[in-house]
Amino acid sequence: MKYAIFGGANEIFAIYRFIISHSFNRAIIFYGMNETRFRTFCANFVILATLLLTFGIAFVATYSEQIPTQTVNNAIYEGNQDSGSVSLMFNVYENTDNVKKIAEILDEYGYKTTFFVGGVWAAKNQDVLLQLGADGFEIGNHGYMHRDHAKLNLKQNEDEILVTQKLIDSALSSLPDYQNCKLFAPPSGSIGNKMFEACKKLDYKVIMWTRDTIDWRDKDADIIFERAIKDVKAGDLILMHPTDATVTALPRILSHLKSQNLKVDVVSKVIEK
Repeated sequence: MKYAIFGGANEIFAIYRFIISHSFNRAIIFYGMNETRFRTFCANFVILATLLLTFGIAFVATYSEQIPTQTVNNAIYEGNQDSGSVSLMFNVYENTDNVKKIAEILDEYGYKTTFFVGGVWAAKNQDVLLQLGADGFEIGNHGYMHRDHAKLNLKQNEDEILVTQKLIDSALSSLPDYQNCKLFAPPSGSIGNKMFEACKKLDYKVIMWTRDTIDWRDKDADIIFERAIKDVKAGDLILMHPTDATVTALPRILSHLKSQNLKVDVVSKVIEK
């Protein structure tokens, strides 16, 4: 079967008139209406059809605007396997004493990693931030208030990142080699188009994770250890938090990584191509 494609409005209206004309003649015969009565019927029908079409288009347009567009996900979920390293990513909003303990344990093993800090924590712990930076740890951005970034508009996403970054910069700008690493770890891994748009505009990389220890929920050192090391490989980004159980599990994790000839390094180096 062949189908004709009509591109111009004149052709479409010509076909429309042809159909109406033939339907009109056939309907008069079929329904036994006189011409005046049938013309009135057709006029009312056309008005009704036009109204339905208009409301239908308006509904489709409105409904289409409400359908969320597909998220363009350009987040980083793992690093470079050729790096020979993994990165332990610590998301920080609380437990400052444990942050210090984690840094001390990492120092004992000669390792550095990345702390993604929340703005509310950074505002209260400028001295701790300075010490972490001075000791060679990388400081990433974790938003200000641990909000759901998928639900924020563009400006709200930008504000969360920028306010937090100002607090990080204020603590670390006195360090001679300090540079903003421009890494953003969205709270709870919540991502959306406006978040990605904000990060692109601000030139931030969005960092997710290869493996999640879920240590914020399951406060068991053995479980955290198993989740961190099972099938671990170079390039893995291992998500952790400064919980008591994580502090307990950390030496075992580091010893295991060392036995596998895996180093631990900051995120920016592990994701380098």
